[in-house]
Amino acid sequence: MSEDEPSAPYPRARPTAAIIAGSLAFTAWMYLSLVAFALVCLPTLLGPRRFTLEIARLWAAGVLFGLRLFCGVKVEIRGREHMPTAGGFIAAKHFAMLDTIAPLLVLPDASYVLKRELMSLPFYGWYARKLDMLPVDRSGGAGALRLLVHGARERMAEGRQILIFPEGTRREPGDPPDYKPGVAGLYRELNAPCIPLATNSGLFWPAHGFLRFPGTVVFEFLTPIPPGLKRAAFMAQAQARIEEASTRLLNEAA
Repeated sequence: MSEDEPSAPYPRARPTAAIIAGSLAFTAWMYLSLVAFALVCLPTLLGPRRFTLEIARLWAAGVLFGLRLFCGVKVEIRGREHMPTAGGFIAAKHFAMLDTIAPLLVLPDASYVLKRELMSLPFYGWYARKLDMLPVDRSGGAGALRLLVHGARERMAEGRQILIFPEGTRREPGDPPDYKPGVAGLYRELNAPCIPLATNSGLFWPAHGFLRFPGTVVFEFLTPIPPGLKRAAFMAQAQARIEEASTRLLNEAA
């Protein structure tokens, strides 16, 4: 991969005219399709949740198709043997919006932990509610965690997968990790294995801006962390496993 900034920890390809044009075309493709799906599929909000889930998957498949067509970005899934097929708890690295799109296509029925404010957005919030995502009030303290745990237990009992981004927001490749304690609270209360999910998505779909860079995004499910660890031990292991695997994937692609 050619270098853009030699001093950058993970240099990207130079933003050539082709990359800029492809990125603009993809951005239009993604957001216009999002508006079209959101409007045309509004009636599904009155039907079973399964209908809305299939619509979300169809849109996600279209996003990945456009990403490859316009930007030359492929998506590869590794560690499928560790991926939950029924109820499960996943802690994932978060570099890009793509990290919320790709799992829709590979997980049977995921429920994401997301900021409560997102549930108030028109269209996005309506679909998120219909899909029974898990809103959390970041300033709500212990009470917010209790509500989150209650909702997560319900969804796991239904055979769904709980997906949380422990850092709470998108990071740039090379940024120091910033894992929040909420993931440890969920791990303790759910008393279930935690499946780490690593990625290198930030090299090809940056956290900010519209540029997309050609290459292969890898999402890798890692060996589950068994339940029952003490809080400090779990946090140390989860962070180490996710960060080490994500760094390995970044280095492979850089």
